[in-house]
Amino acid sequence: MGKPDAEGHGPAEGLPGLPPEWGRVVVPDDASTLATEAAQVRRELRRAAGRPGRPHAMGLPLLVLLVAVITTMAGLFAVTWPRANRGTDRPNPAPYSPPADPAGRALPALDLVDEDEAPVPLRGLLPAVIILLDGCPCPDRVSDALAAAPPGVSVVTVTGARRPTPTSGNPAGPTDSRQVRVLADPAGGLRSFLGRPARSGAATVLLVDRTGTVTRVLPDIGPIDAYRDELLALAA
Repeated sequence: MGKPDAEGHGPAEGLPGLPPEWGRVVVPDDASTLATEAAQVRRELRRAAGRPGRPHAMGLPLLVLLVAVITTMAGLFAVTWPRANRGTDRPNPAPYSPPADPAGRALPALDLVDEDEAPVPLRGLLPAVIILLDGCPCPDRVSDALAAAPPGVSVVTVTGARRPTPTSGNPAGPTDSRQVRVLADPAGGLRSFLGRPARSGAATVLLVDRTGTVTRVLPDIGPIDAYRDELLALAA
């Protein structure tokens, strides 16, 4: 049985004994009068239940930030990590391919210069045997070409100097009254067309017919018998 409270009231009927420090406990006849207190208690319970969930709500942004940091560090690690084959993975250079043979191609419309530095259209001298002397003066080979050239076929010598000298073409004592046409190609257009650099001790020969088509190229002039038939055919 409960004890009376401090005011002399006994415990509420039907309730067990309560701690005296709670004071007087009054149980109303109408429970609806406790609605306000019940709502307040529910609010307190919800707030109390929401506090432990706050670290969980912050967990997702922290997880995203952590993944971003790990991804960035992994990228830096992959870039800066030394590789065993670094410096040896360069692409292999393309194999050397010799220039295409100019035979069968049209001679470009080049203007060379004579002893007076006057322009001379090269295609105006066709048909012709053209001898490039920038690698070798080869006066004997020039004399052979002049002796074998049929009438109507020009013999032209070309040097890479600013202006040609008389000794760069006409040999001493030509076999007939014809003269070698001595020209210079300071711009290097003819050598560029050939795609072959000058070689010391070698003179390059081009045989060009009257239509301007290169019929044969000899990197080294050699004996006249090596191209006599093609030279004679230029007069046709």
